Amino acid sequence: MSTLASVPLTTLSGDPTSLADYSGKVLLIVNVASKCGLTPQYTALEALYQQFKDRGFVVLGFPSNDFAGQEPGTSQEIAKFCSTEYSVTFPLFSKISVNGPEQHPIYTMLTSAMPQHEADAPDFRDNIDNYLSGQGLPPTLPLPAVLWNFEKFLVGRDGLTIARFAPDMQPGDPRIVAAIEQALKA
Repeated sequence: MSTLASVPLTTLSGDPTSLADYSGKVLLIVNVASKCGLTPQYTALEALYQQFKDRGFVVLGFPSNDFAGQEPGTSQEIAKFCSTEYSVTFPLFSKISVNGPEQHPIYTMLTSAMPQHEADAPDFRDNIDNYLSGQGLPPTLPLPAVLWNFEKFLVGRDGLTIARFAPDMQPGDPRIVAAIEQALKA
């Protein structure tokens, strides 16, 4: 049986890796984008990483261009943007698809393990669909598909997915912080 840790990945700098490098840690896996209205979440994600990294917590960013082309950059452009605009120090990986026929296996496993997310604003999906409609783009996909950039999956020390949070939930939201705290104690 395949596990999250066994899925081949590539770092943003092009090196082969896997989540096995983070075995025994609590992970917050986030699909990120540089040109999204939610991009400022990088600041809060970095703050969470700094707050909990010494306790065995890691934020892992997976750039994706799946949502209205909001991550068009190359790996080098993404790395430069994240370091200069948001001082990101948590690990970033090469750009992947998180939805659709090209969905990366890590996201197939995450969405299968946690098909629903804890939502924040009830009208967030409607707002995104209205934006997409105005751009002449198709609407969002239904769950279990990833809704938008900055959806967050929490993975416990045992490698199992334990929570999923909607894109509009800020990384510092008390519900996310409490879930991280609980996972770190387990």
